This record gives sequence, structure tokens and C-alpha cells, in this order.
Amino acid sequence: MSDPRTGSDGSGARPAPPEVAALTDGEWHRLHPATPLLKGGIALVAVMVILFNNAREYVVELFVPGGRRGDEGDPFGYVVDQGWLGLLLLAVVVVIALFVGGAWLSWRMNTFRVGDDVVEVRSGIVFRTNRRARLDRIQGINIQRPLLARVFGAAKLEVNQAGQDANVNLAYLRSASADDLRREILRRAGGAQQKHAPVATEGGPADATTASHAGPTASATLDPASATAGPDAQAPHRAGFGGLVGQRANEFLAPELDPDEAPPQSVVELSPGRLIGSIVLSGYTLFLVAAVVAIAVSVITTGEWFLLFALLPAVLGSGGFYVNRITKSLRYTIAGTRDGVRIGYGLFSTSNETLPPGRIHSVKVSQPLLWRPFGWWDVKINRASRSSTKGAAGQENTTILPVGDEEDVRRVLELILPELVGVAAVGVAAEEAPVDSTAPADVLEAVATATDAAAPPVPTDAAPPAVREAVETTTEHTLSLVEGGLRSSGTDGGFTVSPRRAAVLRWFSWRRNGFRSAPGALLLRKGAIWRQLVIVPLPRVQSVGLVQGPLRRRLRLATVHLHTVQGPIVAEIGALDQDDALGFFTTASREAVAAARADRTHRWSEETP
Repeated sequence: MSDPRTGSDGSGARPAPPEVAALTDGEWHRLHPATPLLKGGIALVAVMVILFNNAREYVVELFVPGGRRGDEGDPFGYVVDQGWLGLLLLAVVVVIALFVGGAWLSWRMNTFRVGDDVVEVRSGIVFRTNRRARLDRIQGINIQRPLLARVFGAAKLEVNQAGQDANVNLAYLRSASADDLRREILRRAGGAQQKHAPVATEGGPADATTASHAGPTASATLDPASATAGPDAQAPHRAGFGGLVGQRANEFLAPELDPDEAPPQSVVELSPGRLIGSIVLSGYTLFLVAAVVAIAVSVITTGEWFLLFALLPAVLGSGGFYVNRITKSLRYTIAGTRDGVRIGYGLFSTSNETLPPGRIHSVKVSQPLLWRPFGWWDVKINRASRSSTKGAAGQENTTILPVGDEEDVRRVLELILPELVGVAAVGVAAEEAPVDSTAPADVLEAVATATDAAAPPVPTDAAPPAVREAVETTTEHTLSLVEGGLRSSGTDGGFTVSPRRAAVLRWFSWRRNGFRSAPGALLLRKGAIWRQLVIVPLPRVQSVGLVQGPLRRRLRLATVHLHTVQGPIVAEIGALDQDDALGFFTTASREAVAAARADRTHRWSEETP
């Protein structure tokens, strides 16, 4: 039986729907017709409300004789008294017309196209802008559905690339087509061959080339307002207003994870109680409590009660901060798909993002001091791109798990680091095994076949029993190393730690400050009060540095840097014995080069001829 999230042949490449095939034919297409309103129409409405508010007394007087006039010095009253009301109304009409005309023209000039190797967007009326995203450089695709956009059935698709300002935004698309379009872009980015569903024509059924090579005349009539909506999407329009309301209600109540792409259940269930507790016990709460105590002491010692009013804005702002973080994390989901990890969150304005394989450069599992009695941890990552939206709990988009126990951390690591806990990890272990390995010959042969770079990826569930057993064994071994690194200290878990003389620089943490190798990764364990475990996949290491300043040289200590992309994680381990640091530097450099040569995650769906 084939997986519903794969093609009918089990290959994982499902044919693209006809409406998505029309949008990915390499021709230029326009965005959702409601885009001008969603981008700038609300500002116009706000300006009109302000104008009406200033003129409300005069409007009331037109219907209620003797009504109250505006105050002295009122700008609107001055215009009326001077007899310029007609000119003012004409100016308002002209401004509205210019705004609407400019928004319509901007929408007409904002087009996009999706080819076999690039996503391209053109925009601008006077100053034209052209942004391109190469499919083989995509770091992730995020679909945002703000509250107002959800009312119009629209969504924003953001293609993330490496760099500070390199993302390509498609704002807005029809919501029903955004997920399918993302699926098709990721399929092409993964190296899968083009497979479009047949599209019927007047002359009979069309083959795949008809859908993927439609001419300019065909694409010109396929405006996303209609072409991106299949028969099911058009049904509410035929059913009238009631059908449209029903469709919008279904979209609001729909699960954040697409059941056709990801398992129906998230691998982590984020309970409201744990979420609220983690936010209350955060560093921001400690800062707020310290500020309240400081102001209270100042009031008591000085008798200046006005200081309490200075605290009021902070308290009100803190309430909004807590509410925002809680609503951002409600409906949090994380699950695996054939194109990477799918993460979703949000109650009113929702967002879900797919991180393709090989795009996570380092992982940090950390535990603040106040979380320790409850056994809570959070998981952050370094990635080469920057998303325009906040992640779960309103934190940076690099937060993958806002709060969870060790079992939750285990499930998340299995998703975001498959090269450490899957068939790829078994291949690494087999290559590192001694020649006289006692493993059965059928296991070694099955692993070699499953990890052959020229062979298509073999799902663990569909692998032979010998491979499944090897995968489970290697997974348990790797995860036991990670879990041991969360709580252990000293040399427990095979870590090489700082010597006792390093206590001069690491007062409390010198016994936890250490490193070790794992299949396909390097582990850095740090912190005694705020515990941290940094996991750096070997293929993602860009360079290795060894640093020894004057003080460290006198103490015979050194620091090793594992350089990855810039982000919240700094993969370095300091206060090591200089001989241990030199050995770690040499080993990490050699293993990183070998792992980078063998890495195939950038073309995860590539098919063999």
C-alpha cells in the first residue's frame, strides 16, 4: 500500500494539479486580485476614517439642525468657513482615484513566473525591480495567512534564500493554491523530474508537455484569480454567498498541517499550560520582576509615588507581549514531509514553513535555569536565510521548538537531523566500522545499497528488515549520545572536558564544558546554570578555527570554533586543554571535508535515469 503523501507509484513525486501546472509553466502570471487592498487599502480606509472623524460635527449638523459645530481652530471648520468645501471634496476624490489607480497599475505590473530552475518576480511602476530565486539555493518556503488575508482567501508565499535581503515574496496568491505551488517548487528544487497531470483540451486529453509548455495565449487567460482555483474552489461562487462563507469557515478551521503532505498528527503536542508556564518563567519575566522591585524600593526610600506611573506603560506593554507570544504558539505543529520539515503555528494569523533537507546548519538545545525543575528545553537552529515572520511563541524564526520535554526534543531532532538518525547515519556508521565487523553480511549489504549515492532514497519503513534494524540501532545510539549530553557532566557520555585549571575562566561549568563526535555530527556541551548542547552536522561545517590568546596560552588552554552560517548559535567551545583542542581541530577538519564530499541532501528527490 502506498503512502498517501507520495505518488501512486510510491516514488514520492505526485503529479501537479492542473491549476498549479498552469502557474508553473514558465510564463508570467499575476497575483490575487485582492492584493492592492491587502497591501495598502487598509491605510486608505484609516485615512478616510480620520477625515470623517474630524468632520463628524458638520455631518451631524446637516441632519440635526442646531447641532454642535466644531471647536475654534478646527481645520475642517476653517475650510467650511472659507467656502472651500467643494475643493476639499474634489481633492479627496482625486486622491482616492489616484490611489486606486496606482494600486491597480501596481498590481498589473507585479507578475511572477516559476520555471524549472528559478522563481522570478517583477514589480514596480516607475522603478522596476526584478528578483530571482534559484531553486537549488532555496532554504525554505513559508506560507503566511494574516487574519485579513484569510477573509479574502489569500495567502503570502515567501521563498527564502541565503542572505539578509534575498527572499522572493509572492503576496498574495489564492490560499487554495499556495500549498500546491509550494509543493511543486520544492519538488523541482529537490531534483525530481517534471510530471504534470494531464490537462483536457478541446481536441481531447493533453499529455504532460501540453500542461508544462502552454503558450503565451493560454497563460494570459490563466489569471490566478481564476486559474489557480479548480472546480472545487469555484463551487462556492456558484453556490452563492453561503457557499463562500462556508469555504472561508473551513479555511479558518482547517489544520495547519496539510494531511496530504504531513502526518495528521504533529510529533509534538504543545499544551497551553506548558506554553504559558514557559513564558512566565522566561528571562523577560525576571527582568520585569527586577524592574518592579527596583521601582518599589525607590518609592519606599524616596517617597516619590510618581515613579509608579512610569511602571504603568511597562506593565501594559508586558500584557500585550505575553498575549502575542501565547497566540503565536497556539496550534503549533511540526511533522515530516518528503520535502523536509513542516512547521506551523498561529491562532488568528497563521504561518507554516517547510525546511528542505540539508538547510539546517547547527542546532542548539538549551534549558534556562527556571525550566530545570520541569525538565523543559527549547530547540533553535542556524539557517542561511532570514524569514520576514516571527516563529513560534513570537520568537525569531530560528526557534523550532519553543518548549518541550526530553521526549519532545528527541522527536524534533529525528525530524530536523535525519542524516544523524536515518539510513544516512547507518551509512556513516558502516563506513567507520572496522574491517572485521561482526555485523551480518546481509545487514552490511542492505545498508550499502540503501546508502548508495546513485540510488534513490529508501524510506526506513519500506527498507528490508536488516536495514530497519541497523537504522534503529544507529538512531538509538546517536540519540542516546544527545540525550546524555543534555544532563551529563564530566567525562560521562564520552565527552572530553576542560581541565581543572580552566576553572579560572569557567567557574561553574568547567566540568560540563566539553565536546565529542557522533555519527555525522559534532557535539558541544556547555553551561552549568543555563545548559546548552550544540549539534553541528559535519556537512554543514564551513571551516574550523583554533584560537589561543595570551591568557589561554599561559594556562595552556585554547578555543575551537566550528564556523557555520550566522545565526543565534555560536558553535565554539573554549577553555579546552591545548592538546585536546588541537586534536579536535584536526579531527573536525578532516571529517567535515569527507562529509561535505559525500553530502547529497541538496538534491533530495533526484531520480536516477
